[in-house]
Amino acid sequence: MTTGEKRLSERLEQKLEDDYLLWYDVPIGPKQTHPDFVVLHPHRGALILETKDWYISTIRHASRDTFEILDAGSGQPKTVSNPLVQARHCAIQVINALQRDPQLQQPEGPHQGQLIFPWGYGVVFTRITRAQFEAAELGRAIPERLVICQDEMFEHVEPEAFQARLWAMFPHSFGKGAISLPQLDRVRWILFPEVRVPQQHSLFDDASAEAAAENAAAERLPDLMRVMDLQQEQLARSLGDGHRVIHGVAGSGKTMILGYRAEHLAHTQGPGSKPILVLCYNEPLAVKLAAQLDAKGLGERVQVRHFHKWVYAQLKAYQQLPAYAKDWDVGRKMEAYVHGLIAAVDKRHIPAGQYHAILIDEGHDFAPEWLKLITQMVDPTTNSLLLLYDDAQSIYRRSGKMGFSLKSVGIQASGRTTILKINYRNTRQILQLAHRVAGSLLQPEDAQDEDSIPLLAPLGCGREGPEPIVIDLPSLPERATKIAELLADQHAQGHAWGEMAVLCRDWDGMDICSRALARKGLPHRVRKKAGDFQPQDNTIQVMTMHASKGLEWPVVAVLTSEPKEKLSQEDLEMESKLAYVAATRSKNQLIHS
Repeated sequence: MTTGEKRLSERLEQKLEDDYLLWYDVPIGPKQTHPDFVVLHPHRGALILETKDWYISTIRHASRDTFEILDAGSGQPKTVSNPLVQARHCAIQVINALQRDPQLQQPEGPHQGQLIFPWGYGVVFTRITRAQFEAAELGRAIPERLVICQDEMFEHVEPEAFQARLWAMFPHSFGKGAISLPQLDRVRWILFPEVRVPQQHSLFDDASAEAAAENAAAERLPDLMRVMDLQQEQLARSLGDGHRVIHGVAGSGKTMILGYRAEHLAHTQGPGSKPILVLCYNEPLAVKLAAQLDAKGLGERVQVRHFHKWVYAQLKAYQQLPAYAKDWDVGRKMEAYVHGLIAAVDKRHIPAGQYHAILIDEGHDFAPEWLKLITQMVDPTTNSLLLLYDDAQSIYRRSGKMGFSLKSVGIQASGRTTILKINYRNTRQILQLAHRVAGSLLQPEDAQDEDSIPLLAPLGCGREGPEPIVIDLPSLPERATKIAELLADQHAQGHAWGEMAVLCRDWDGMDICSRALARKGLPHRVRKKAGDFQPQDNTIQVMTMHASKGLEWPVVAVLTSEPKEKLSQEDLEMESKLAYVAATRSKNQLIHS
């Protein structure tokens, strides 16, 4: 920002109430026009403001079309557009984009087809007083009511007087009542494509050149934009039937889409329909999703299961549990159970097509043979399958996992696959640190074809936050003690205990952290086995990095540990993935050690 733009931004924040929406220098619409400020109010309407830091001595001549000014660098005269013409050009881009939405048009009357709310535009001269404006007769070039001058935006100016200057810029007023919250969100969704997940027509079909240009130019998200929740729901409702695949980076809203999709399917399926199944590899994520859907009264229609628990339940229900595996260790036993279920389905001892729809979260954790099994469990009359995937977060080694195609495991999603590259969860500062700990992991690799699996590098949404706190102490106990002190500070700053998590590389690290938190008297819960994670508890969650997959907290502390032996290149890559997964669990404050 220029100093004048910064001053105007401060005044807008100080002099306007909390129900205003304000954006600075954001790319709008297909032509990516950048108005200096867009101000939106549910009762007043929309204003587009062009800001100029010119001194009165800078202006040599002014007309309704152009201004002749002295160039700041060379001191030589140059001709530029009238700032009001610039403001009007930006406003037209905004209004044209909005008026294409029937839900934002006047349905009838003399203004039928026009926007449901008023709009206007104007100029702010941050270094020219009203007296100077009048003495220079600049009103011949810009009507006086369409200008705010330097002395009309001083800090001591009353909010009512400042607002009166803004609303005088409207040429007319029409429309009845306030803009509804859904309509406000539609305004934001239309104007700022970078904050939305594309709708079905551009998500799963060939996008138009214009839409492609919009998506290519959408690289950042202003701090005050808050439309993701609504838009993920909108996307989930518009997915359509058949097999669908979403490749999304960490923090792109994949799990949110899954939750809304499950809810939508539950509300739209007919009476007597088969249940909907949500599968996760990560048990804590399954617990959290189940709690969210239960809170919405969907527990009977939507079954959320940890994959291996679902396998066990299937074998037990149809009396197909392999007796020979009863006394084996857990890992070997689970592998035997999976193979047993695959064989039982192939032999038709356990029926396929049991579920109205299946939704798979964190699909990169699933082995190919698991996915092939799951696709058979969808009712062929609905054929409703949603797979969410991010190969950068695949942190489990499984033979044959890499290099398979989706088609080879029965997923028929040609023409219905998309990529979500924007990370909305993490602040710019957190994402930068996550990139550093990931090393070369996030070098993007395009899929060979639509049926292959790409490796995605996340794009930050531009959300700002505090710098991550990096702890550089020699021993694990010292670092754990420092983590406890910092979490106590975060609580003193207003964060609830339940908004915090400590993610450790192994159980030894969890034990060390637990002792440090206990010495400090901080409430916490250690997750070592199924059932230990209680997302509703107001306690600090202590768990392994593996167990944190798919979860998020406002405050996250990461405790790494030194390897006990020299690692292979493959091991180093897996450690980088784990560190990346752990760092990207934090929404606001990251503590890394």
